[in-house]
Order: sequence, then structure tokens, then C-alpha cells
Amino acid sequence: MKIIIIGSVAAGTSVAAKARRNDENAKITLYNADYDISYSACGIPYFLGGEVEDIETLIPRSPAWFKKRYNVDVFVRYEVTKIDTTQKKVQVKNLETNETIEDVYDVLVFATGASPITPAIPGIERKQVFQVRTIQNTAAINQFITEQQPKKATIIGAGYIGLEMAEQLTRRGLEVTLVQRSNQVLTHMDKDIASRVQEHLIKNGVNLLLNEEVTTISKKEIQTKSGKTMETDLVILATGVRPNVKLAKAIGVMVGDSGAIVVNNKMQTNLPDIYAVGDVAESYSLITGKPLYRPLGSTANKMGRIAGDVITGGSLEHRGILGTGILRVFDLAVGQTGMNETEALKEGYDIEILHNIKPARAEYLGGKELVIKAIADRETGRILGVQIVGEDGVDKRIDVFVTAITFKAKAEDLFHLDLAYAPPFSTTKDPVMYTGMALQNAIEKKNKLITPKALTERIHNKESIQVIDTRGAKQFNVSCVDNAINIPLVDLRENLTKLAPNLPTVIYCNSGVTGNAAQNVLRNLGFTELYNLSGGNKNYQYYKENQ
Repeated sequence: MKIIIIGSVAAGTSVAAKARRNDENAKITLYNADYDISYSACGIPYFLGGEVEDIETLIPRSPAWFKKRYNVDVFVRYEVTKIDTTQKKVQVKNLETNETIEDVYDVLVFATGASPITPAIPGIERKQVFQVRTIQNTAAINQFITEQQPKKATIIGAGYIGLEMAEQLTRRGLEVTLVQRSNQVLTHMDKDIASRVQEHLIKNGVNLLLNEEVTTISKKEIQTKSGKTMETDLVILATGVRPNVKLAKAIGVMVGDSGAIVVNNKMQTNLPDIYAVGDVAESYSLITGKPLYRPLGSTANKMGRIAGDVITGGSLEHRGILGTGILRVFDLAVGQTGMNETEALKEGYDIEILHNIKPARAEYLGGKELVIKAIADRETGRILGVQIVGEDGVDKRIDVFVTAITFKAKAEDLFHLDLAYAPPFSTTKDPVMYTGMALQNAIEKKNKLITPKALTERIHNKESIQVIDTRGAKQFNVSCVDNAINIPLVDLRENLTKLAPNLPTVIYCNSGVTGNAAQNVLRNLGFTELYNLSGGNKNYQYYKENQ
């Protein structure tokens, strides 16, 4: 059997490695138009910031290594330009010599990845403007910084790469401006969580421009749509990627609405003996079953292994993804998995939302605050998505939530998880467990929740509603919810005459725990419609400042 793989970064090399492990007799050839193979694109910002000292550590494998280890032929700077599916032939161009050769295949795999989107901005071709995608890009940016000693950098785009580059260029001593066309960073996340990341960027010296577009790049300046002119010595484009599907489309391979190749759970396309893996291929949501395109190295490796196994007679299948992601923004970790609030509502779910603010570990051992936004389906109780920000313990919790959602856990299941506990690592009731408990109580209507957004709308609509702040007077006087009255929890029973049991009542504290206790008191005393403000006053004030 002859396997030809087009592309040899994460997905392509994974196909080859797994196919060889299964079949020693297959002839496996990889053609790669780029200079480097199997490199860590995700590590690029950290080399540019100086955390990774040697660029060679981002390129752990070479064609010679693959030949020796797997008996796989890897040709770099060779571009497949034409495919004949009838005769199963490919035409390949040597990009160094312009010589053209032909090769034959039994199985063909598209691992052509994705290319950075280049916005149509006058001046985009200038020498101080760079993409962040390949090792060649990386070397060029590093050389420019070393030789030109830029003082000011502009990053266009505020997704994962944009934020990582903002962190790393700031670390390297540059003054960074981040320009984003939409009204928030990290558009896969809800605005009430993204706003916390935005605040952290500004706190660390990043100049953040939202609802803004760069319209012109000149030698030492950029101009924006709103009329701003700013000095800049370096421009980084982080405006997303587009799947490289031109060659696949030319032979009739089906492409989905995302722009990526449609594949089944065995990574097969609509054409016989043709597969697609990695950033060029669609995945699908574990929750809805619908197509989902989230190009990540982890998914690309997984897809490559599955295709390599299937091609050589194995039974692996792709089970879908949740779109999980995590990044570091200075000393803040930001994690997300599953559906955000907007997506869940768009899919027609009746959702319960919890903002859980808890320390990652015992406060007496320096535990720092986590903000967890969790979304569950009221009808089934199933967890649909989670977003977390915090300085400590985000990776641990997001992975627990990923596992739970993957196996269709309900909110009530989270409380019963036997999670590892010791004060240096967690709290006795871990934030994951508390999330499940609070969501389940809300779903069962024992302890209903209300988000700052929903409360603000009810106040704005002049609904008849009473809002009770259960904190001490000192905290109340510093900041409080609009129209709230202050009755501390310890005085609540003695002040019942000030309240109307039949009115909708919202109770809150600083982050939620005391509010929950007050909710229990009033529920047991006959109040009929009670809500605990999700995330308490802390979350409300964030919402109010950033809506």
C-alpha cells in the first residue's frame, strides 16, 4: 500500500507515525511545501518573548529523523499541485528547482493545514508587518526585533495568538497596542468573562482598542477607522486562519460551511481513499453533533492518529470535540470548554447560569480567586459549557469539566466526584463540586439564580422587585446593587417586617455563599420567589462596568 500525505506538521506526521506502527510494509511519503516539519506553532510566541531560548527546540523532528525512526520519506519544499483521482496520481513541484515529478498513491491524505488570514489593509506588505504561523515567520520577527530594536508594537486581532503575543512582546520590553474589531477579546467566550481578561491586559500595560479597525499601515504609524493615528514600529497580524482547501476543492472534495473539509468519524472525505486531518478538516461538537471548526494542535494530532490507524486496518474513530482552549495572559489563566451562553441559547437550550467565585485552594495557604461561569440545560441537568479565569488552578478545573461534559455529566454528578483534596491543592468543597451543587439547586428551583444581566433588565423595566444586600454596612456603602437595601444576614430574621414575602426577591452578598444562606432562611419563612445573584456583588459590578 502506498500512502501519500500532503502536509507534515502536527496532523500529517501523526498519520505517518501511526500508519507505520500498524503496518511495516506500507510505503509512506509526505510532501510539505514549507521548510520545517512537525514543529510547535503553539510555542512561537514564547520564543519571541524569550521564555524559549532556542528556536530549534520548537522543531523536535527532521525528515532524516522520520526516515530513520519510521522509514517514512519526507520531502520539504515540495508542493503537490495537481491530483488525478482516476489514475491515483499526484503532480509535485520542487519549489527550490521548479522541477516537476509524478507520484502514485493508494490512499491520499490532506493535512494541508490552514493559512493566516491577511486583511486588505493598505501597507500590509511593509517589512515591519508579520504573520505568526511558521518557523520562518518566527525567525523573521525575531531578527527584526533584534536588529531594529522596535519600541512600539501593534497587534491586530485579540484571539489566542493575539493575546499571547501581547503578553510576550510586553515581556520583551515593547509597548503593545492590541486592536480588535469586535467589542471584546476572545470572541469564543462570553463578554462577562472576557471583560476580566481585558481588565488584566490593561493592568499589565497593554493599550486595548475595541470596536476598532486598522485602515492604513505606514512606515512608522497606523491609522484606524475612528481616525486615530498611532506610532508603531512593528505590526503583528493575528486575525485568524483559513483552511487550505484549494487543492481539495479542485478534485471535488466536499467543504463545509466553516470552510474546512467535511469528514466522517474515520476522517474520510466524500471521495474514496481520500482523507483529511488537522486544521484543514472539520470536527463536530460532542454536545450538538453539528460541525465545529477549532484548529488546535491537540485536535490535529488526534485526527492524524485516527486516520493513520483507519488507513492501516484499525478501528479508531473520531468522537468529536468540545472546542476546549486555555491560554495564559500574564499571570492570569483563561480556560473554556463546551458552549458559551450565546451558543447555548442559539441552539434552543433553556439554560441555568452560575457564576461561582471561589478560591482555588485554601485561602490560609494563599488560595487565589477563581471565577467559574458554568452553563447547564434545565431540562436534562446536563453541563453544556464552562469558562474559568484565575491565577491558580484553572487548568485542573477546566480538565475536570471537560471530562464531565464528555461523558454527559449532569450538574448533580459534579458534587459527587471524589476529587483530590488537601489544603495546598483545593478546598474541602472543591469549586467544581460547588458548581454542581449550586447549579443543581437552581435547576430544581430550591435555590434559584439570577444573572447580573437578568437583574439589570428587570430593574430597567421597573418591575416590582426587592433586592437585599446581606453584607455588612461597610461593604454595602462601598458598592452595592442598584435599588438594594442593606440587611446583614445576622439581622435578617429580626427585619422581616421590612420585606414583602410575595414580591420577587433577589438576595446577594460579595460572591454568593452568604446570599445562598439568606436565601435558605427566607425560603423556609415562606418567601415565594427568591433568587441568589449569580457571583454576588463582585460579579454585578464587573457586569455593570463592562456591559
